[in-house]
Amino acid sequence: MELDLYGLFEQNNTFDYSDYEYKEEGCPSSKVSGTMAVLIPFLYSVGLLWGLLGNGLILVILWRKRWNFSVMDIFVLYLGIADSLLLLTLPLWAVDAVKGWIVGTGFCKLAGALLKINFYCGIFLLALISLDCYLSIIRSVQMYSRKKPLVIHCCCGIVWFLCLLLSIPDWINLKAISDQTDHGKWECNYSYSSDSWRLASRLLHLVVGFTLPALVILFCCSCILLNLRQACNGIQKKKDKRTHVLVALVLAFFISWTPYTIALIVDTAQPVDNVSTTGAERCDGRRWTASKATDILGLLHCVVNPVIYLCLSKEFKRRTLALVKFSGCDTDSNDVSLWDTVGVNDSTNVQEKEQGSLQLMNGITQTNKTQDQDN
Repeated sequence: MELDLYGLFEQNNTFDYSDYEYKEEGCPSSKVSGTMAVLIPFLYSVGLLWGLLGNGLILVILWRKRWNFSVMDIFVLYLGIADSLLLLTLPLWAVDAVKGWIVGTGFCKLAGALLKINFYCGIFLLALISLDCYLSIIRSVQMYSRKKPLVIHCCCGIVWFLCLLLSIPDWINLKAISDQTDHGKWECNYSYSSDSWRLASRLLHLVVGFTLPALVILFCCSCILLNLRQACNGIQKKKDKRTHVLVALVLAFFISWTPYTIALIVDTAQPVDNVSTTGAERCDGRRWTASKATDILGLLHCVVNPVIYLCLSKEFKRRTLALVKFSGCDTDSNDVSLWDTVGVNDSTNVQEKEQGSLQLMNGITQTNKTQDQDN
C-alpha cells in the first residue's frame, strides 16, 4: 500500500506577521442595554415621583408639628432630608443607564457623594435610634428628652458632619471617565491614584461606615425584641410601639444596602496591578461598576421609609389622609406622638379620668360621713 503525501508538502509558504494587529481583551462594558435600559429609568422615574410625594408628606407633617417634636420626630426629620437629597440625583442615574454620564465630573462627584452621605446618615441615625430605645426599654435610662430638642439636633448635626468627612474619598476619587469599550461613552466612576489609597477608602467605608454601626443596631434590636417578647405588660407594649417602626426601618435598610456592601467587599478583595498600563489597571475603575446593579436597591431605598410610616403608624396615616382631604382641623393635636400608640393626649386623658374617679370617691366618702353624723 502506497501513501501519497505529495499534496501535503507541495506548498511550503511563509507568512508575514509584521502587519498583524494584536487586540487586547478589553474590560466588559458597564452599560445596560435592551430591556434593562428601559426598566432601570422606569424604576428611577417611579421612585422619584413616589419618593417626592412620600418624603414631602413626611416633611410637611413634621413642619406642622414643629413646636412639639418628640425624639423620634427629630430623627425621622433628618432621615427624610437625607432621602430627599438623594432623590434629586435619580434623574442623573436614569440618564446614565441609557446614554452614559453626560453631565461632567462635577455632577459625578455630587451624585456619588450624596449616595454615600445618604448611606452613612441612614445607618448612623438608625444606630442612635436603636441605642435610645435600648436604654429606655432595657436600662430604663432616658438618653434624650423632648424637653431638650437642641441636644438631639446637635447629635444629628454631628452625624451629618461625620457623614461629610467619610464622603471625602468620594469627592476626591469620583470622575467622569471615558469608556473605550462602549463607543466612547462616559461613566461616573472611581479613579484611584494608588492601590493603597483605594484600599484605605474602601476599609473606611466598610469598617467605620458599616460594620461598627451595624453591630450596634443588631445588638440593640436583638435585646429590645427579646425584652418585648418576654414582656407581659400590655401598656409597655403599646408605649413602645415605635420599636416596630424601628425594626421595619432597620430591615429595609439592610435589605437595600447589604448587596451593595457584599459587592464592594468582593471587589476590594480582588488585587489590582497598578504598574501595568494594560489589563487590570484599565479595568480598575470600571470594576467598581459591577456594583451598579446593587446600587439600584440602595438608590431606591429612599422611597421605602414613607411606606413604612404609612403602614405602621396610625397617627401618621391619619394626618396624611387629613392633608389629602385638606381638613386642617384634624391635625391640630400636635402633642400626639406619630410613632407611639399612647400619646401625650392619651396620658393626659388617663390622668384626668383618674383624678375624676378620685374626686368622685372623695365625694361619696364625705356624703357617707355626713349621713352618719346626722344619724
